[in-house]
Amino acid sequence: MHEKLRSANWARALVPSLAAWLASAAVFSVPAASAQEVQLQLRGANDTLRDAIRGASLLYSGKDDEDAADAQDLLASARADYGRILGALYAQGHYSGVIRILIDGREAAAIPPLDAPDVIRTIVIEVDPGPGFRFSRAEAAPLARGTELPEGFAMGQPARSGEIVGAADAGAEAWRNAGHAKVRVGNQQVTANHTNATLDARIGFDPGPRVTFGQMAITGNERVRARRIDKIAGFPTGEVYDPEELEDVAERLRRTGAFRSVALTEAESLGPGATLDYQLVVVEEKRRRMSFGAEVSSLDGALVSAGWMHRNLLGGAEKLTINGEIGGIGSQTGAEDYSLGVRLDRPGTPFRDSTAFVEALVERAQEEDYTADTARIGFGLTRYITDQLTGEVSIGYEISEVTDEFDEITYEQLVLPVKLTWDTRDNALDAVEGYYAQGEVTAFRGFGTTGTGARLAFDGRAYHGFGAEDRVVLAGRVQGGAIVGSDLLETPREYLFYSGGGGTVRGQPYQSLGVEIDRGGGQIQDIGGDRFVAFSAEVRAGIRGNFGAVAFYDAGFVGVEDFSEDNGAWQSGAGVGLRYDTGIGPIRLDVAAPVSGDTGDGVQIYLGIGQAF
Repeated sequence: MHEKLRSANWARALVPSLAAWLASAAVFSVPAASAQEVQLQLRGANDTLRDAIRGASLLYSGKDDEDAADAQDLLASARADYGRILGALYAQGHYSGVIRILIDGREAAAIPPLDAPDVIRTIVIEVDPGPGFRFSRAEAAPLARGTELPEGFAMGQPARSGEIVGAADAGAEAWRNAGHAKVRVGNQQVTANHTNATLDARIGFDPGPRVTFGQMAITGNERVRARRIDKIAGFPTGEVYDPEELEDVAERLRRTGAFRSVALTEAESLGPGATLDYQLVVVEEKRRRMSFGAEVSSLDGALVSAGWMHRNLLGGAEKLTINGEIGGIGSQTGAEDYSLGVRLDRPGTPFRDSTAFVEALVERAQEEDYTADTARIGFGLTRYITDQLTGEVSIGYEISEVTDEFDEITYEQLVLPVKLTWDTRDNALDAVEGYYAQGEVTAFRGFGTTGTGARLAFDGRAYHGFGAEDRVVLAGRVQGGAIVGSDLLETPREYLFYSGGGGTVRGQPYQSLGVEIDRGGGQIQDIGGDRFVAFSAEVRAGIRGNFGAVAFYDAGFVGVEDFSEDNGAWQSGAGVGLRYDTGIGPIRLDVAAPVSGDTGDGVQIYLGIGQAF
């Protein structure tokens, strides 16, 4: 016996008209239903098929609900279950199944939709899935070059309906990737041979012409000029259609921060010369935003920060950011530190996928062994190479006045920082999976007594979650740095490396590990080193609800000229912490103590927002 299932739409070829009618007969909304007794009787079903049918049935999945549904709802659920269970059978490759749903002995399909019995005592769902079908033919044509069909869509494989759907999706996607934006799934034939339990599936594609991008119309903007939106978006008019280009257009606009939503809609029909126009609809964000942050350490004191941002300063999505920070409030290792920075970013300048910026910073650092007043100004370019890889290059001028117990020194230099950042984290504030790596080379040309050389720095992080809902996360971090070409005392003090504190080694005082140099006459000066490496490891585990716990170990090294212990020293610390997930980022409380090294003594407490790294 042969049964042919035909449709002008490939998706509907998978559901017989009878099943579609039965499903649509439930004219009311279909809630999960319950009755005094719902029985599910399956004949010869394996565990996978049994679970699929249980999950598809509204009656069975809702049988344990405490609130009993009325008879009309139960009847509606029963009538909908025919189509839902049939779909589950098809999804598992069973095309000759028999489904009976008996309401107190009466077939649910025979009961008029609006004539439900007043009382329903027992519902019995009987399913005979029949044999599992296999593909006797699995063809899709014509296919674009490089099309990868699902492995399960092949002769001899279980004839699951999802494999047919997947093959149609894969074929259409490949044609779109080849520039055929209006590809259609044309003639399809799905023939079930019930005698041999085989399925003959053929999918035909009508790729249509190769399309080029037309024009993009812009609507929804109120304050950002349409001309600037067009420049930032970089819509590829005249180029061959590529769906990835559309993603890039939307992402360029989103990362400006000026828009709450970005939507691109293609025209229903092609224009002259097989061109495809698009409608861009944007919703702008609020122009201004304020932000605040805080972190507290029992020894290093409190740090508070505040920021103000304007997302559209001049009508071209220019972003102005002003950030201020006061650190070391109540510190036992130094006085307060102050900083104020201003930065203006202009997206889409000088070309798409780039942002030009100008920035300025003034700060005072009052550390235990020196005080530095610094000012810098610079301008540069951020380049978005891929969604995960970003580069930045700038040029600037810096000057700092440093006072310590031995000297008053002025450092003055022209700087050329080059930075590369790779970020695959799923969440920058509370990562569960992914990697982060940032490498930076800052070349500097000194004037006067300031040396000339380069500062190298690296920061790498990795995250891996496992267990139920990734409740346990392993996190690791490696930091490193070096100064090349410049003598230690001729290097700007803020370029030197220290270890200790919340950003490097918890449990040790902030910047407690540097190096000692002999200034002559038995005078020893504490100063930062020109070699640095640090390691951090954390185990993060969810406890209950929004609460989590952390155990961590940190270690850091600072030296001069090389990484040997003859020219440097190590310190380490370890501790435990508590986290509370606010939905935006976790509130962090860490308690740590020194493990090795002679720079720390006693327990340190850290309180802040966000993970330590």
